[in-house]
Amino acid sequence: MLREIIDKFYLEKDKDRDRQHFYVTDAGRCPRSIFFKFKNAPKKDLDPNILRLFDHGEHIHRLIMKSLLSTRDIHVVASEVNIPKQEIISGRADAILSDGKDLYVLDIKSINGFLFRKLDQPKEENLCQLQLYLHFFGIKKGILLYVNKNDQHLKEFAIDYNKKQAEELMSSLEKLNMQIDNDKIPARLFDYPRNKHCRYCEFKDVCKMSDPGEMKWISFKEKIQNMTN
Repeated sequence: MLREIIDKFYLEKDKDRDRQHFYVTDAGRCPRSIFFKFKNAPKKDLDPNILRLFDHGEHIHRLIMKSLLSTRDIHVVASEVNIPKQEIISGRADAILSDGKDLYVLDIKSINGFLFRKLDQPKEENLCQLQLYLHFFGIKKGILLYVNKNDQHLKEFAIDYNKKQAEELMSSLEKLNMQIDNDKIPARLFDYPRNKHCRYCEFKDVCKMSDPGEMKWISFKEKIQNMTN
C-alpha cells in the first residue's frame, strides 16, 4: 500500500511543466532530448526509485553545505545563488566560495559508488555546466565536488574558466533555441545509439521512430499521434 502511494507521489512530481527556457544543466546534453522536452513529446516514465535517488542527492547537497557553513577555513559568500537574469537560460549554483584570495563556484554532484570508483576526471556534462556558471558569474575558478552516495567519500576537481568553451556552449543553446522556435528537430547525436545518454534517455522510443537528421516537428508529431492512437 505505502509503496504505491509513494511511487505515485514521485511520478506526479516528475510530470513536465511547459518549458519556457533552458537550464544550465542542459549544457552538454543531447539537443534532441531537450527539444522533445520543450515539445512535450511522449516519454517513458522514470523509475520512482531513480526519482527518490534525486531527492537523496539534494539531501547530500545540504549536508555538504552544512559542513562548509560551519567552518572558518573557507567562506561561503553565497549558497544556492541564481545566475544573473538571462534571456534564454536560468540556473542556480550550489555556492560561491572564497579562500580569502580567490572566488570559486562550487558545483556538487552525487553519484553511485560504481561510477565514483571509476571517476578519474570530471564528467563532460558537469564540466559544461560549471563553465556556464563561471561565465555568468564572471568568476575564473570553480570546483566540481563529487559525493559517493554509497559511502559519502569525496573527490574534487579544480576547474579554470574556459572562455572559448563557454561561448561555444552558449552558441549551441542559441542554435537549439532557434530550432525549437522553428519546429525543427535537431539531428541525433553522432554516436547514437552508443552514447551513454541514449541508453537512459526517456525519449528513447520516440527518437528511434525518427530519422537521424534534422526533421520537421509538425509532420513527426502527426506520425507519433497516429502510431499511439
